[in-house]
Order: sequence, then structure tokens, then C-alpha cells
Amino acid sequence: MSVPQLTAEERGEQILSVFGTAFGALLAADPAAFRVKFRKMAGSAFAFYRGAASLFYADLDQEQHGGPYLDERTARVWIHGDLHAENFGTYMDANGRLVFNVNDFDEAYVGPFTWDLKRLSASLALIGYAKALSDGQITELVRICAAAYRERIRALATGAKNDEVPPFTLDTADGPLLDALRVARSLTRFGLLESMTEIRDFERRFTAGGGAIELDAATRYKVLAAFDGYLETLPESSLARPDSYRVKDVVGRRGIGIGSAGLPSYNILLEGTSDALENDVVIYMKQAQTPAVSRHVTDRAVREYFQHEGHRTVISQRALQAHADPWLGWTELDGAGQLVAEVSPYAVDLDWADIDDPAEIAATVADLGRAAATMHAAADDESGHSLVPFSTERAIDAAIAADEEGFGELLVDFAHGYGARARADHQIFVDLFRNGRIPGL
Repeated sequence: MSVPQLTAEERGEQILSVFGTAFGALLAADPAAFRVKFRKMAGSAFAFYRGAASLFYADLDQEQHGGPYLDERTARVWIHGDLHAENFGTYMDANGRLVFNVNDFDEAYVGPFTWDLKRLSASLALIGYAKALSDGQITELVRICAAAYRERIRALATGAKNDEVPPFTLDTADGPLLDALRVARSLTRFGLLESMTEIRDFERRFTAGGGAIELDAATRYKVLAAFDGYLETLPESSLARPDSYRVKDVVGRRGIGIGSAGLPSYNILLEGTSDALENDVVIYMKQAQTPAVSRHVTDRAVREYFQHEGHRTVISQRALQAHADPWLGWTELDGAGQLVAEVSPYAVDLDWADIDDPAEIAATVADLGRAAATMHAAADDESGHSLVPFSTERAIDAAIAADEEGFGELLVDFAHGYGARARADHQIFVDLFRNGRIPGL
């Protein structure tokens, strides 16, 4: 991608302006959480990139009215919004099957499909650079990812059956994806409950401390009222046993991660699928955020489709993720949209730390391309939502078919250009942060 020639000082002012818009209100409400977030972002160029989706989309803003492979359909599909190489992992689907796929849909929205692929490609460049791969090797990785995406989109667009393009499961995955699935399979609900709760007076309760915040009576009442509203958003299939939703305990938590800094959240302990204490379920309720991409998509029909950000997150995830978490729903608390989902004992993120062999990296990258294509194809006229009333896989397939060779090269050029920009931006950000230049901290 072309990079405007700015001095470090000028680019620093841009970064501060974008971050002020994206984080200003939350930072003012909880500066301590953002000091933690920004220190994590300072740790590496990739960590900075993860936390700077708002900057990424501000830099892409010039493409909002067009660009290669974009038309009236492919510029208006369900997208993940933060599709980087670490937003993949395992989950237990509604059918009880462990699946490896894209995860973390907090930034999901409707926009150009190429924006997801550019964000993924630049993240591959950053990981490749951190692993001391050459520019040529990085180029090959991005081409492999693009080719796998293109191959899977074509297969889905031409009517491939499920057994021809199966999801990544214990039976079909290999390499690091299979490793993650096996780790997930070794985890248990009992282990999760042991780490967060204890038995008191023959009933399970949250353990004090460890990030849990005891609630006053008024706040507890509001959370429980919001929980009642959440129940109305669940599919009928999730309501098989009404006792599953009996609340045993509620605690507060405060987000301090790279993506959740300053966002108030709560954990709610439920009876679960039986009276047995080891089947209790922990769900979280957290304030949903404004997705970075939404500031650069001007379509009023998209903006007005969602009641609030909690509704947007859930509707988007249900569209993009086949057989989503049966506990996934939304509600409102103090006028703000909330996302509600299970704290899953079976969630394991893809761990890049030990993926160092070039052949293994290449195979993993190809699988991520296939997973991204499957995600895009899931969210269309068959997903039950009127916002994208056409087959996304056929629309994307036709757009790529118009220039097959240019597709991979577009992503290669972007990956190198934006990877270099992110590395430079990381250093600028570190200097701003350590020198006290970020307002409010």
C-alpha cells in the first residue's frame, strides 16, 4: 500500500487523534485500565497492531467507496472486523462438537470483504518478521493464504458439500490446529469452575478476589434485570431446561485486556444443565464496544439495522459463525448494549509461540485462509438476516475471477506496506506513551 510521507511527529499526532476518538471516553472513565492496555500494546509491533484496529481502518478510509474486487455486493458483506492471525481458536459448538475457527467477534460489522483479508495479511507479515522470515518468505505465506481463501470460496460458490469442505475438528484438522483442539478436549467444565468458584453451604459461589468485584445491592438488581432481558434474546433451542438459567451468584469484573480495557463486565453463575454442581455454567455480560470499522462505513441501512452494539455483536457472530454458542445473546444495562456469552472451558487460542518451522507456518496459514473463506460464506442470504440478501461466496468468487492473478499480489503488497507501517507506528506509539504524550494518562 502507498504510505504518505509523514514525519514521526506528524504520524504521532495522527495516532493520538485516532486513539482519542476511539478510546477517549473509556480512557477518561478508567485511565488505569488503559495504562495496562497500552503497556501490553507497547510489548511488540504485533501487540500494537492488535490493539490499533481503529488506526488500521482510519488508514483504509480512502477505500470506502471502492477498490479492487469491490462492488455493490462485495463491499457490503458481513466481516469479522479484526481478522488477525491470533483471532483463531477453538470453541464447543451448539452440537457439542469441538471446532477450530475464527473467534472474537467484538469488531464484526458489514463492509468490504477485502478489509478482513488485508488485516489478516498484514498480521502475517508482522508474525513473519518477528520470526525473522525473509521478505520473500513472507510474500510466499501471504500468497499461500490468499490461494487457500480463493480455493475455498470457489468450492463453496460452486456448491461443494459439507464433506468436501469440512470444518476443522478433531477428525479433520492437523498440525497446530489439531494441537489446539486436543488441548481444548483435555479441558473440563469442572476445571474452569474450580478456578473461579468454591462450594459454600452446599452451593457453588464465586471465589472472592482474583479480579472479582463484589456488587452492591442496587448494581446486583440492575444486572439481574438485564439478565432477564437477555433470556428473551436466546433461540428457543437454548431454553430446553428452564432451571439452567437459575442464577446462583453475580460478581463484577473490569476489562484490562488489549481489547476490553475500561469496559465494565460481570460474571453470572448459573445452575446449568443439571442439578449436579459440576455442570454449573459461568456466563459473562460485558458492555459491547463501537467497532472500529463502523466509523468508516457510511451506509445508513447498516447502522440502523442494529438496536445497539450488543445486538450488533451477537447478530454478526450468529451470521459469521455456524452453530454459535447457545448461550450467546444480548441485553441492555444503564442504557448501554451488552454482549452475553458463556465463559467457555473449551476455548483455546492458536498459539504462534512454537510454530517456527517454515513448512508448518505455511500449512497453518493456508488453514487460516480456508477458515476465513468459510466464515465469509456462512454469512449471507441463508443466515436468516436481511442485511446481506445474496450469496456472499458467489459474489466474492465472481469478483476474484475477474482478476485471479492480481488477488494474491494485492494482499502481498498490502502486507509488506502495512507491516512496515505498523512496525514504525509501534515505535512512535512507545515514544508517545513513555514520554507522557497520551492525554489522560
